Amino acid sequence: MPVFRIPGPLRSLSEGAPTVDVTAGDLRAAIEELDVKHPGFRTRLLDDSGQPRQFVNLFLNDEDVRLGQGLDSKLADRDEIAIVPAVAGGR
Repeated sequence: MPVFRIPGPLRSLSEGAPTVDVTAGDLRAAIEELDVKHPGFRTRLLDDSGQPRQFVNLFLNDEDVRLGQGLDSKLADRDEIAIVPAVAGGR
């Protein structure tokens, strides 16, 4: 079963859980399932047009989904989906 890795800043949405299992067959459906289990994720991850927000990076097994199939990326058992918020920094 695929699993989302939840970053610290978003764990309040997942009741503190660092991971959330999903059963969906693609990334788009996985995000919807995550939002059903823990409301608020969809609006944090996707914009109004249903595309990933610019300041959120999604990785499927360490590969940036934007460089591949995007939200249509197929999921398999034991796939890991990492949510990585973009961080501004510097001086």
